[in-house]
Amino acid sequence: MNRINKLFATKSENILSIYFCAGHPTLEGTADTIKTLEQKGVDMIEVGVPFSDPMADGPVIQDAATKALRNGMTLKTLFSQLEGIRDNVQIPLILMGYLNPIMQFGFDKFCQRCVETGIDGVIIPDLPFKDYLEDYKPIADKYDIRIIMLITPETSDERIRFIDDNTDGFIYMVSSAAITGAQKEFNDAKQAYFSRINSMNLKHPRMIGFGISNKQTLEAAQRNASGAIIGSKFVNLLEETRDPAKAMDQLLEALKK
Repeated sequence: MNRINKLFATKSENILSIYFCAGHPTLEGTADTIKTLEQKGVDMIEVGVPFSDPMADGPVIQDAATKALRNGMTLKTLFSQLEGIRDNVQIPLILMGYLNPIMQFGFDKFCQRCVETGIDGVIIPDLPFKDYLEDYKPIADKYDIRIIMLITPETSDERIRFIDDNTDGFIYMVSSAAITGAQKEFNDAKQAYFSRINSMNLKHPRMIGFGISNKQTLEAAQRNASGAIIGSKFVNLLEETRDPAKAMDQLLEALKK
């Protein structure tokens, strides 16, 4: 069973997924960050593939991607760093990257390398759903790689149900239609969005991301989905501390406030 499916089959709530950008703050830190996050109790990890035009990302992750590219991070380098990661790490690993570098790498080759290095799923924010169905899903299915699709408050019920019917793993609920970045609280409009999705009784579990940085936003995500995805707050702390263990400790402390 794919590790993503296994996670949601064995744990239905309070799942914590952490995002960081490969190659940031240092080129060689990817494997150590992954191992440390698992040791700190994280349930799932989203490894960002840096790209020069990350349209869904806010200033913190854009800055991390720029620095990672300057450090020399590429898809080829990332896969090399992931070699042997499964000797130490058991939790699901997801790559988050934009379409351009993945297409240049070659999607079949990309999925093959995902299998070889123990990657369970991918998030491609700018992949059109029609292209996903026709060109990408058959290849991903062949390699048992989950392509995770995003929904936002602006996504129609019809499209959400279509995504629910044609994907596997989980649905990534973006908390707002804006770019990534920490928020102090989720307002009434976001709460209404969460309630609307809850009432749809979708087949697949959901994770809420974008803007989770404190106790209020974490608990809101946990109430309305299987768990939370935290990116910008951890990336900031990793930049400041340059130590994944310290960054995670500080994040866990911040989530209590």
